[in-house]
Amino acid sequence: MRKDLRYTYLSRPRYNRYLVATANDNERAKKLYNANIRLAQSFHPLLSQFEVILRNSLNQKLSAHFGDIDWIINQKSGFMRHNSLKNSHFFLKTCVQKSENKLNRRLIPITSGKIISDQTFGFWLAFFLSHHYSLVGGQPIHIFAHKPPIEDRATIYSKLDEIRSFRNRVNHCEPICFLGHTIDCSEALEIRKKLYNLIEWIDPKLIPFFEKVDNIEIKVNNIMRI
Repeated sequence: MRKDLRYTYLSRPRYNRYLVATANDNERAKKLYNANIRLAQSFHPLLSQFEVILRNSLNQKLSAHFGDIDWIINQKSGFMRHNSLKNSHFFLKTCVQKSENKLNRRLIPITSGKIISDQTFGFWLAFFLSHHYSLVGGQPIHIFAHKPPIEDRATIYSKLDEIRSFRNRVNHCEPICFLGHTIDCSEALEIRKKLYNLIEWIDPKLIPFFEKVDNIEIKVNNIMRI
């Protein structure tokens, strides 16, 4: 891409980080920018599949807890409207209602499956916040059946929140190959490690599936050779 196009459409401040990290070597900066895109791309299979597994695991656990496969719809008038959630503006209930409104506008029949698949990572993460967690009897932690005893709601939430934040940065094309002004992928590798830990704590048998679609280390090595 020509320099004028880069500065017009990618923005000068965004691209300047790559120039600073490569001592104003324009060719290296271009390679690094493209390599960062490929590293971000390599995270999508792990992040997307982890989100699916987290979502479905929580749905199964909460379906069993409420004895209701349609809990996500029916609990709008249950725990989701508990008075203790007033300060959080009834976040879960509002998310479900937004999904229902979207389906109604499109004249699509409302089903639990459609509502569940429409929820964001943040929706599922919210079940590990204390005010939601207590209202569902602490059930969310039980999806991590193989976790070490030292891990609890707060530590699990912290890891999930780091993954959510990193996922958002990847989706917004932010650099994930820097530590300050230095080329460094240690944060990306740490997120990868946390993903594998959480996956293993849900079910160790899932690990081979993720390993087959994981080429993050290859992309990191490519960056460190630039």
